[in-house]
Amino acid sequence: PDGSIWWTGQWANVLGRLDPKTGAMKEFPLKSPNSGPHGLTVDKSGNIWYTGNGNGHVGKLDPKTGVVTEYKMPDPAARDPHTPIFDKEGTLFFTFQQANMVGRLNPNTGEIKLITMPQTRSLPYGMVVSSTNTLFLVEFGANRVASIDPFTMAVKEYPLPNAESRPRRIAITSDDAIWYSDYSRGYLGRLDPKTGAVKEWPSPGGPQSQPYGITALKDVIWYSES
Repeated sequence: PDGSIWWTGQWANVLGRLDPKTGAMKEFPLKSPNSGPHGLTVDKSGNIWYTGNGNGHVGKLDPKTGVVTEYKMPDPAARDPHTPIFDKEGTLFFTFQQANMVGRLNPNTGEIKLITMPQTRSLPYGMVVSSTNTLFLVEFGANRVASIDPFTMAVKEYPLPNAESRPRRIAITSDDAIWYSDYSRGYLGRLDPKTGAVKEWPSPGGPQSQPYGITALKDVIWYSES
């Protein structure tokens, strides 16, 4: 909220903050060795939440004090928390790529609920929240997008038309259309969850351009060819 840029130092076991106005950089060491912080997000109070991809936990950093609180996963199979996001109610959700799971954490109580994706090797990856507070994620291990009900954790899957598609990251526009970067084929795609209709465009860099990071800014799609 104050305009700071936050980043994860996955191999250095730190979170970092950059002040864009001054260029000042500060690093915050994490509590456990080999936490492997991957994704991060911020809550309304300015706390930084991250996924401990290296040792199966989600953490919260209070930037004012540097204190880190860790929330260990209740199932050892949930070993690699990946991408975190808050829903509109302030509940934290996160994907597990290799563990093939999605988790939910109540920040007020610390209660964690885990679900396994309906199909093996889905590799749930990037995630967004719609205007109706439905979570959408891409399955990097398959040609599918999925939605999750934040209350029941019920999963609905949307198959993409090309069997070779491997969507990696995801964005959402104001009309709740889902946009994805098709990493394996070099395409940009759009899914209408209401109808299941999909439209795709070849990325200018060609089939090997590996579209990856993606975001929607004022309903304009920006993405990287990695």
